[in-house]
Amino acid sequence: MTRTAAGPPREEEGDAVAQSLPAAAKRWLDGREFVTLGTIEPDGQPQLSVVWAARDGDELLFSTVRGRRKQRNLERDPRASALVFPRDDPYSYLEVRGTVTLTTDGGRELIDALSEKYEGVRPYTGDGPDAVRLVVRLTPQHVVFRG
Repeated sequence: MTRTAAGPPREEEGDAVAQSLPAAAKRWLDGREFVTLGTIEPDGQPQLSVVWAARDGDELLFSTVRGRRKQRNLERDPRASALVFPRDDPYSYLEVRGTVTLTTDGGRELIDALSEKYEGVRPYTGDGPDAVRLVVRLTPQHVVFRG
């Protein structure tokens, strides 16, 4: 990190310093707030998806199905951004930028837990029988919180 005379520490290219989430932001993620997940298309354009989210410490967890656009984008380029703003206070927000890892381990368990959290239904039945569920784990490298 570099400290500039004009402001707070700034990440240098290549730095990958994990950031912590504020307690209020963790409460949002532990609740039922929706998250907009941004990935990068092959041509460099942004791609956005509204998703359900969970949290593991300071990392954000999402679920997707193998073969979907966000999975293909994240396999090619693991950089992602997530935006949360509470329904009852839309001028407050949490932005998390970082990199993701993808795994099938725990994929079905995560979507079932998210379905119960957001819809009150377990197990999740929105997939076809051949759908392979992935866990998308976003590690924060840049956090902006306005609570």
